[in-house]
Amino acid sequence: MAFNIKRRGKLTYYFTGDRPVLSALVTEEQADGDLRIHFAGLTGGLSAQTVLELDELVTMDPHREVALVFQCWEKWLRDAGIADSLRAIDFIELHAFGAQPKSPNPLADPMGYANEQARLRKAYAEAYSSFFADNLPENGVPARFTVHLIDFPDTAASYEFYSVALLQRSVR
Repeated sequence: MAFNIKRRGKLTYYFTGDRPVLSALVTEEQADGDLRIHFAGLTGGLSAQTVLELDELVTMDPHREVALVFQCWEKWLRDAGIADSLRAIDFIELHAFGAQPKSPNPLADPMGYANEQARLRKAYAEAYSSFFADNLPENGVPARFTVHLIDFPDTAASYEFYSVALLQRSVR
C-alpha cells in the first residue's frame, strides 16, 4: 500500500485517500533523531482483513487477532519506509478496548455469556503476553491500558488496539 504523506513541522502523517478520516501512522521527530510513532487503532477482525488483504475474517479469537494487529502495524512500518520489522521499535504504551461477546445472547443465556466473557479475557491475556515473549523477546513490554466496552464498530473482533512506540536510532 502506498501512503500519502503530509509533513508539518516535527510531525509526519501517513494516510490513504484524498479525504482521510484518520492517519494509519503519525510520527514525531525527536531532538536526538529518534522517532515517536503513533499507530492508529485497529482490530484483528475487519481491520486486519482489510489491511492484510485476507480472505478469512477472524471473529472473537484473541489468539489470532492479537498477532494480526501487530502484523498490520509491521506492514505499515514497512510501507512507510520507517522500519522492516517491529523488532526495530520499542512499544511504550498500548491501549486495548475489549468488546463484549457477540454470542450467546446475555438475556437468553446469562451463564453462557459470562463464560464467554471469561474465555475472551483469558485468551486475550495469553495471546498478548505470548506475542511479546515469542516475537519481541529483546524488547520491553509496553505499559497497557485495557477497558471493556459494550461494543465498537468492528462487529467481528474481540479487541481493538492503539499504540505508541519509539524508533531509537541508538539501539539499532
